[in-house]
Amino acid sequence: MVSWKGIYFILTLFCGSFFGSIFMLSPFLPLMFINPSWYRWINNPFPPGEDVLRYQEDGRVEWEILASEESAMGPDFIHARNIKPGWAMQAAAYIFIHRKWKDDKSHFEDMIDYFCDIREPLQLLIFPEGTDLTENSKARSNDFAEKNGLQKYEYVLHPRTTGFTFVVDQLREGKNLDAVHDITVAYPHNIPQSEKHLLQGDFPMEIHFHVHRYPIDTLPTSKEDLQLWCHKRWEEKEERLRSFYQGEKNFYFTGQSVVPPCKSELRVFVVKLLSILYWTLFSPAMCLLIYLYSLVRWYFIITIVIFVLQERIFGGLEIIELACYRFLHKQPYLNSKKNK
Repeated sequence: MVSWKGIYFILTLFCGSFFGSIFMLSPFLPLMFINPSWYRWINNPFPPGEDVLRYQEDGRVEWEILASEESAMGPDFIHARNIKPGWAMQAAAYIFIHRKWKDDKSHFEDMIDYFCDIREPLQLLIFPEGTDLTENSKARSNDFAEKNGLQKYEYVLHPRTTGFTFVVDQLREGKNLDAVHDITVAYPHNIPQSEKHLLQGDFPMEIHFHVHRYPIDTLPTSKEDLQLWCHKRWEEKEERLRSFYQGEKNFYFTGQSVVPPCKSELRVFVVKLLSILYWTLFSPAMCLLIYLYSLVRWYFIITIVIFVLQERIFGGLEIIELACYRFLHKQPYLNSKKNK
């Protein structure tokens, strides 16, 4: 049964993304032609710190971090996954893939080289499993394990290591990777499986995260050893999640704190309250501006036309951003260096 909480969440999420793309992101689009670093910083203002690659076993978390009533983390990441691009995702330079390595490799390489060249703080999140954990995906994973003489899993799926090893090697070669964060996600109560559950108001009451930091100099350098390293981490995830669900449904047994030291319950509550208030009022306010002012209406219409045409013609804002950097910044620099 559809609930008002579910309707509110879906409408706020999609309307906020739609109007936010038009009124918050589009005014800065010209910056991609002038200074890609500034443009990237405005779209993903990560605080100064180390450049990290984060991987986890559960793709549902991007929805559920937003919906969780207890979560202390925010979705501050660039994300590689096979989903239909949205304008805000394109502006954030999501790496969109097709799950066919021969098609994805060159795009992966181009985007990662771009991130390394502009030297903006990088936080790249990937899902090596490639899909969510369901009965069907678990059956396919166990079939794969049986054919290859691997352990069958109950709480995770066998990871696809090709993309993971490639990303680590590229970032390491570009000297743009300080550490790899292993993130394990667990749900002590309910586990929504799809947008349908969210529409019904079936939000996770809690989401628990276990984060383990691996400095880049502790990771193997060869591709084969890095693949084995990744598989080893998934074996640990399986045991960690088994202990979680068969035990007291928390990560206390790992000896690590539940809430990061930099956070507090009060801070999380205040930020969450302000965020809900802002995004609840933002879309109606934009609709009111469109209704009252003809100049805003024309801006709204023209921006939508530009967004639609650029996607049809070029394939997305991230493709245009990459092309701008190549032809307006990188190529002139290479030519001047060659002339010297």
